[in-house]
Amino acid sequence: MDWKDVLSTGQAHIEDFGTRQPAASEGFFGLHGAALAEGALTTRQKELMALAIGISKQCVDCIGFHTQSAMEAGATRDEIAETVSVCVMMGGGPALMYGTKALEAYDQLKD
Repeated sequence: MDWKDVLSTGQAHIEDFGTRQPAASEGFFGLHGAALAEGALTTRQKELMALAIGISKQCVDCIGFHTQSAMEAGATRDEIAETVSVCVMMGGGPALMYGTKALEAYDQLKD
C-alpha cells in the first residue's frame, strides 16, 4: 500500500465532500480541531488515541491520517508500536493486521 497515495486520495475525497456539503464539513472539522487541541492531554496523546480507534474500526484512511498527524505532533515509531499493542490486546487478530498498517504508514511517511 502506498500511504502517500492513500492520504492524497483521501484528501481529495474530503475536499470534494466539503465542496458539496460545506456546513457538514465545517462542523466535522470544527469538532476535529477542538477535540485534538492541547488540553489536559497533549495533541500527540490524542492523535495516538485517534489512531487506536482508527485501527479498531479498521479504517485505512483514518490510520493514514492519524499516523501522519501523530508524527507531526512528535510521536515516535515506538509510541505507535505501543499503541498497536494496546489495540491488539483489546481487538485481537484484526487489530494486529490493521495495526501493522500504521507501522507501515509511519515508515513510508517519515521521509
